[in-house]
Amino acid sequence: MPAVVRVALPVPLARLFDYLPPAGGVAVGSRVLVPFGRKKLVGVVVASGVEAAVAGARLKAVLSVLDDAPLLDAELMQTLAWAADYWLAAPGEAYANALPLALREPRPLPQTTEPCYALTVAGRSARDAGSRRGSSRALLDLLVAAPLGAAELDLALPGWRPAAKRLLDAGLIEQRTPEASPPTPSAAPALNAEQEAAVSAVAGALDRFQPFLLDGVTGSGKTEVYLALIAQALAAGKQALMLVPEIGLAPQTLRRLRERLGVPVEVIHSNLAEGERARAWLRARNGEARVVLGTRSAVFTPLPQAGLIVVDEEHDGAYKQQEGFRYHARDLALVRGRALGVPVLLGSATPSLETLANVEAGRYRALHLRARPGAARPPQVQIVDMRAQRLDHGLSPALLAAVAEAAGRGEQALVFRNRRGYAPVLLCHACGWHAECPRCEHPMTLHAQRRTLACHHCDRHAAVPPACPASGRAQHNPQGQGTERLEEALAARFPGVPVLRIDRETTRRRDAFEQLLHGLQDDAPTILVGTQMLAKGHDLPNLTLVAIVGVDEGLHSVDFRANERLAQLVVQVAGRAGRARKPGRVLLQTHHPDHPLLRGLLAQGYAAAARELLVERREALLPPYSHQALLRVEAHQRADVDAFLAEAHAALPDDAALRIAGPMPAPMPLRAGRHRGQLLVEADTRGPLHAALRPWQHALAALPSARKVRSYRGRIRFPRPEVGQWADASLYKASPWTMPRRFPTS
Repeated sequence: MPAVVRVALPVPLARLFDYLPPAGGVAVGSRVLVPFGRKKLVGVVVASGVEAAVAGARLKAVLSVLDDAPLLDAELMQTLAWAADYWLAAPGEAYANALPLALREPRPLPQTTEPCYALTVAGRSARDAGSRRGSSRALLDLLVAAPLGAAELDLALPGWRPAAKRLLDAGLIEQRTPEASPPTPSAAPALNAEQEAAVSAVAGALDRFQPFLLDGVTGSGKTEVYLALIAQALAAGKQALMLVPEIGLAPQTLRRLRERLGVPVEVIHSNLAEGERARAWLRARNGEARVVLGTRSAVFTPLPQAGLIVVDEEHDGAYKQQEGFRYHARDLALVRGRALGVPVLLGSATPSLETLANVEAGRYRALHLRARPGAARPPQVQIVDMRAQRLDHGLSPALLAAVAEAAGRGEQALVFRNRRGYAPVLLCHACGWHAECPRCEHPMTLHAQRRTLACHHCDRHAAVPPACPASGRAQHNPQGQGTERLEEALAARFPGVPVLRIDRETTRRRDAFEQLLHGLQDDAPTILVGTQMLAKGHDLPNLTLVAIVGVDEGLHSVDFRANERLAQLVVQVAGRAGRARKPGRVLLQTHHPDHPLLRGLLAQGYAAAARELLVERREALLPPYSHQALLRVEAHQRADVDAFLAEAHAALPDDAALRIAGPMPAPMPLRAGRHRGQLLVEADTRGPLHAALRPWQHALAALPSARKVRSYRGRIRFPRPEVGQWADASLYKASPWTMPRRFPTS
């Protein structure tokens, strides 16, 4: 057999591919262009000089080598191989996922230097003449004093790039090579005793791997701890990676990092232009980028001089990738930290139960911040009993009175409703008809401003009918409240106070979220209406009232994680109030004021509620005290789903350590026109479950009925159910950090 190079290709097949090497060879970690069927694909070389697994006559040759030096270093190659094996993914998709989209194409690497922008003579004349308006005028005003780079423009004028393109095309601005001038760092505030202790503990482990949990109440200054530790890593000549769960958090955190540290900070997230993302990735790979801030996908950033990894809001479900190569960025950050030999700091006011169980087992070291620096006192939390009350669009008199009081004092109020749209149901009072998605058999949400009905499960849209299709009467009315309806009701109730809605509908445009928050005046009354986008880390000093609507929906769920998520959401949203000198107040509207979870949260806080939930999980043998894998499939016909699941059940090994539930319908049996079913496999210890999964995966692909079903685009995958409901994947596994036998922490 000839010696070949083994290549990972971005295809949904759980295998690697052999090719004849090019003249001169190719290094592991380099990108190559290879023939694949009738196409040409870009792949990553994972082995070189190995014996071919197929006959020599069938081998094709590498067409070209795209990199002069390996693009992926040995640590990242090792981590990606581990991740593909652990989550049982197609290896080529795992490697491709680590590269920005611009680097998955057969093109030369982009230049890592981004130009700065300056006014031309024509641009100065246009500004003086006032011939430009809007963002173009604002950009001209910014550049009149001196040329500015992309980083400065991102902070000063979010969304400046379309205006820059217009002005470049008109010859009013030009691009120049930037001059090296590092920003001047600002002075750090004095840390309190708890913050100092946390910084000292992590700083003492900067030369080795150690997982830490920074458990700090909302507003306790966790970010100051991050900043102090990143500064120490920089002083030691190291790089730092900081992950945040949402793109909306990135601009606010970016500003603080740049102002405090005095070094350029690279940003990596999916909302960036692909050229920008690739340049930032390459600057980190070259060691030019000292600090990298990003969302979930930034966990794949190369760190040749790694010193510290920070995962803010570690409990957040946004860290879990739900499509394509499925992984959990928090857990992958821990795997990378161990491979790189650096500490990993997980921060949260409401740590996940998995993380708390790891602290309990001694795998993570807990650090606590219990006080709010600069705050008068923690916000006052009050339950509003909605029983027997006359509600106005779902808002109680006590809630409306509290909003009026806050606005009267010139302060801001947040009305939190984790449901976008105008109303979740459109109902005919005459006959009982309601608008239902025919592909999901679930009610469609009314979006009044767009005059459409939308299914939030399959994204099907339909026009609002002028009359009830069943009775013909024009008596169909919206039932329930979404953020759009609350915005309308509050604007009518408080006509003199601005009402600002922040949800997915109002933040679709790039930088829209940052612009909405940037437009808030710290000393002016405003009523905010928002979803969970506003629950995460935002610092609004004039926000003194938080009113949470719709608490009851989280109290009654078939998902065993629902109580954990509700407790986290309540605490995180409540933490937005009273973060400065003004005292805060939190109202929880509920029809179940005596529910033990709510009472426990109010009386003893999240830590006590989490302990109770962990006791329940242990007694019920639920994660993190047991291990689960879920096989979920879908097909156009219910009979095909049932037949495949029956064969899958029979293909499982006969092992007394495994418990099998199902086959059974999925929690949402019909979605996007496809019938769905599932099979749950459980074990008290990880060994038997892990040993059964890989052979089962291969057996499932060979089943006679496999061609008639799919587990997300025909693939068998094994992500983990870290936080939240089951997704449309096929198999899920729990955290690798519950596996001390395979992954020791010392």
